[in-house]
Amino acid sequence: MNGYIALSATDLALGSLLVLANAALSLALHLGVHRRLLIAAVRMVVQLSLMGLVLATLFSHVSPWWTGLAALVMVLFAGREATARQDRPLAGWWSFGLGTSCMSMAACLVTIFALTTALRPDPWYDPRYAIPLLGMILGNTMTGVSLGLNTLTNGLAQRRSGVEARLMLGAPRFEALGPVIRDALRNALMPTINSMSATGVVSLPGMMTGQILGGVAPMEAVKYQILIMFLIAGGTGIGAVGAVMGGVFRLTDARHRLRLDRLRPLSGE
Repeated sequence: MNGYIALSATDLALGSLLVLANAALSLALHLGVHRRLLIAAVRMVVQLSLMGLVLATLFSHVSPWWTGLAALVMVLFAGREATARQDRPLAGWWSFGLGTSCMSMAACLVTIFALTTALRPDPWYDPRYAIPLLGMILGNTMTGVSLGLNTLTNGLAQRRSGVEARLMLGAPRFEALGPVIRDALRNALMPTINSMSATGVVSLPGMMTGQILGGVAPMEAVKYQILIMFLIAGGTGIGAVGAVMGGVFRLTDARHRLRLDRLRPLSGE
């Protein structure tokens, strides 16, 4: 199996007709999402086209500095997205700093682990391997961190009376907040668990499909996909645990009191 089928601009234009059909359905059914759908499609095309140009440049200049700069930009954008998905974000710089630091630590550690053990490109920071791998792990870690923090903050706001009652009875913070912490971590890990459970029979992941379409033998593509799923699970778990535990420390104090004043209020509160 060699080579791949090249796509022309006409092929992409034909594919875009499906998006236009969805926009037409939105108009016909008065769903009100046609504008957002078309804007999202245009943004996706522009962003991927720019990323293609950036990756082509990175691949031709194999440098740890350029690879590191690209990774930093990806982490910062991921941090912004994770913050924007919070109903009750932490006040101040914590809103951006906690999630971003946990995501970057988890995703970078797992990516470096994979590059230096399983894949072993030469050099290990080769952007052809490092950037796509980091992107897949970072995207899933972002989702886990965002879900974990969102569940934690909403859960504490909703269960405030019960948590404060346990704290007043002398329970330490982790015991008093235990049910909320467990819910937060379950929600953070659930998308990864569902994805691993369905992969193979229900769905063929994008990376595996892309490799097969690119001419890679199916069993080799399967091996890569299994490795990627393991890495995603590891990165999501590390990032979610770090973010949720950091959130617990921020939303309590040294005297084991609940500090929901460190949250930004919901709009309208």
